[in-house]
Amino acid sequence: MTGREPAVRTVLGDIPGDELGICDAHDHLFLRSPLLAGQELDDPGDAARRLRAFRDLGGGTVVQWTPHGMGRRAEDLVALSRATGVRLVAATGLHQARHYGAGTLDGLPEDLAGLFTTELTEGIAGTGIRAGLIKVAGDFHGLDAHARRTLSAAARAHHRTGAPVAVHLEQGTAALEVLDLLCGEEGMAPGRVVLGHLGRFPDHVTHREAARAGAYLAFDGPSRAHHATDWRLPGELAELAGAGFADRLLLGGDTTVPGTPGMPFLLGGLRARLELTLGAGLVERILTANPARAFATVWTDPG
Repeated sequence: MTGREPAVRTVLGDIPGDELGICDAHDHLFLRSPLLAGQELDDPGDAARRLRAFRDLGGGTVVQWTPHGMGRRAEDLVALSRATGVRLVAATGLHQARHYGAGTLDGLPEDLAGLFTTELTEGIAGTGIRAGLIKVAGDFHGLDAHARRTLSAAARAHHRTGAPVAVHLEQGTAALEVLDLLCGEEGMAPGRVVLGHLGRFPDHVTHREAARAGAYLAFDGPSRAHHATDWRLPGELAELAGAGFADRLLLGGDTTVPGTPGMPFLLGGLRARLELTLGAGLVERILTANPARAFATVWTDPG
């Protein structure tokens, strides 16, 4: 690669987007939060088993959205990728404040954009690997002060590096508020933004507006907490595709606690169900061509 061509930054290096293969666009191999005490994802052996199951079903790449300070175990990702043959993308960024223990955020530098930029370009401390996206979060039906600070920092780091920005939408809400801040106030191109958890707030008007703006829409799950919206997924995707937004859609397993169906179910159960409604060709595009564009960027070095 010349360095001026769009590339996805994996833990093993930068690759063209078309080498991702089938992609789980939003998942977690490791995750720790005070809100999920006793349900940590912190077992490299379990992570390897899930990755192998995903690979055996045809999977090629997993984009891990676990950000800074949430037990992402970045130091294990290279070995896992090599051992399983699955490409991995690591994340920098910050989640909502409530996902961090007391005093954890106090120890962060004031310049969050600088922290994100360093992890994208120089590497995550102690690991030698570079993150390939910035994960941040909105709040429920709005943006609190923490969300505004971290989203703005993510946008600044994006402008310095080109990195895509992936956003946790709380219960699927505040998608347009997020885009107003990132793309309106901060000047990001909407095509560099991935909006997560949209299926948890099945508002077709909001979904269409976000897709029309040019953002990528990630539909992820299923999970025990949000299973009530899972049955709507084929219809939601069909509606958006029928409206001309098939190229904006992404799918992910979003494993957050042990026992979540996650990445093996994405290909072993959900794919066949979606093919009945959308057709195999469109599902293949959503799993391959769309993430190849969403996570590839022309990387720049701010130094």
